[in-house]
Amino acid sequence: MSGITYVRGDATVPSVKGTKIIAHVCNDIGGWGKGFVLAVSRRWPEPESAYRAWHRDRASNDFALGAVQLVQVERYVWVANMIGQRGTRTGSKGVSVRYEAIDSALGRLAGHAARLGASVHMPRIGCGLAGGKWSRIEPLITERLVRRGIPVTVYDHGD
Repeated sequence: MSGITYVRGDATVPSVKGTKIIAHVCNDIGGWGKGFVLAVSRRWPEPESAYRAWHRDRASNDFALGAVQLVQVERYVWVANMIGQRGTRTGSKGVSVRYEAIDSALGRLAGHAARLGASVHMPRIGCGLAGGKWSRIEPLITERLVRRGIPVTVYDHGD
């Protein structure tokens, strides 16, 4: 038992009460336009705007692999932009997912979730365009979030 709740549905529409953080993985080159971020942008403009500004001003902030940017989008809903992907291409150099960066970002996310008393909601982070394996990411979520008592729901889109 992983302690993670799995449901079918849209991770941008968590149906639980209380404060919620919707977590997803971003790349480290400022690209926003494919994958789960499209669903985020359809609901709220703030996460994309904040991510682009964060990347643009990276010389003077913490934008890097493993960093987390928390963006409030509704009274009880936040979006966590987590930098866990090097670039955007999968090819001869392998996948763009960076497990160590996702692990660091999840550790930071746990602090935010604990401070806000929030549950965490996400797609299978790092497993889409980033090319990661859920069998490597699920234990990181369990270790960093579930073991700290933070409720986590993972959403599988579709039927």
